[in-house]
Amino acid sequence: MDWSHYRFRSAWHLDAEPDAVYRVLERPDHYPLWWPQVREVRQTGETSGILRFRSMLPYDLIVTARSTRHDPGNRVLEVAMTGDLEGWVRWTIRAGDRATGTRLEFEQEVVVRKLLMRLLSVPGRPFFIVNHALMMRAGRLGLLARLAADAGHVV
Repeated sequence: MDWSHYRFRSAWHLDAEPDAVYRVLERPDHYPLWWPQVREVRQTGETSGILRFRSMLPYDLIVTARSTRHDPGNRVLEVAMTGDLEGWVRWTIRAGDRATGTRLEFEQEVVVRKLLMRLLSVPGRPFFIVNHALMMRAGRLGLLARLAADAGHVV
């Protein structure tokens, strides 16, 4: 087993229109406005940029991200990453029924390249997984607040 290899999957149910969710997620340059752990996004090209993340653990992760799929018709966004994390991330937005609103699926498969995390890969793995879960929780809450603000509601 490669202790530096991670696969994550989350499904969020959101009370928002699927196209509204897509419009927020297709703007990574705005992520720092609503996702506290996304500390910086710097665009380097039309479909690429450098992102800096930091969650509960005291280190930053820096990646270069390049859009590999921007599909508004199917509401899928996917990026390839290199740097401290190497792999891919995908958002898939699906319309639900009246009871479930929108189903947002997050998938990520990465290999950690950051030296400190590789050195601590075995004993640190449970902490890295919890750290990621906390980041995703904050992302969901931030996205809900952003969607509500965009719709003119108070959260």
